[in-house]
Amino acid sequence: MDRLALFFERFSLTARMFYSGLLCGSTGDQISEHAGHLHVLKQGKLKITRPDARQIVIDTPSILFFPRPRVHRLHGPLQAGAELVCATIEFGAGMLNPLIASLPEPLVLPLTALPELEPTLQLLFAEAFSELPGRQAAIDRLFEYLFVLLIRSAMNTRLIDSGILVGLSDSRLGKAIQGMHESPETSWSLEQLAQLAGMSRARFAAYFRQVVGMTPFDYLTSWRLGVSQTMLRKGNSLKLIAAAVGYANATALTRVFTQRIGMSPSEWLAGSRTRQT
Repeated sequence: MDRLALFFERFSLTARMFYSGLLCGSTGDQISEHAGHLHVLKQGKLKITRPDARQIVIDTPSILFFPRPRVHRLHGPLQAGAELVCATIEFGAGMLNPLIASLPEPLVLPLTALPELEPTLQLLFAEAFSELPGRQAAIDRLFEYLFVLLIRSAMNTRLIDSGILVGLSDSRLGKAIQGMHESPETSWSLEQLAQLAGMSRARFAAYFRQVVGMTPFDYLTSWRLGVSQTMLRKGNSLKLIAAAVGYANATALTRVFTQRIGMSPSEWLAGSRTRQT
């Protein structure tokens, strides 16, 4: 059972490399309205400053991932520099993607903690520091693959200690979460979800909140609305979407969508299209 498959089916993954080389000095503000940033430090020392948080200093080869849009600047030593490759990662950052929402801001991992990524990183660095034909397309696809491997590793090795990735890796909670992912149109009861997990209702509810950080029904609502956002972008009608995610009609979906997102589905879609242009 592939517990990550539906995330990649429901939310489109797109990577775009925008920098590779030796950074001597500072960049401008790194910011995107709808994408995160994935920085891979090959060697050197890198300082990251943010307007509203403490600075970060990395002096060992590492991955630095801002899963959501966040203003930050990168600084490399003026003489020695910092050798790195950077890409934007769009994976539903402006949508209710529970996977993105559960990741820490930022996620910093030394490459030594991710030995399974080494073959891909070698290919990434080889392409990034070359001038081969098709270089941009190759690097973009490698960043997408690197992102999948990073999420897989985070789930399988518990690199992250809370949130949906931990829930998915749990032998009991994973079954209930997978049920919600596969069938958001189902009128799930707490008893049905607890049965999938092989737990009592009370124990399931408490354990789910402890591990995932929200109640089962709060998570189910987020998943339904995230699916709704994807379907809206694809041009589906509210009536069709409502039936696909478990709401009685378009009015019921609009009410929950507006309460959770702060705007109606049509307003959200208009804003989403504006950000993409």
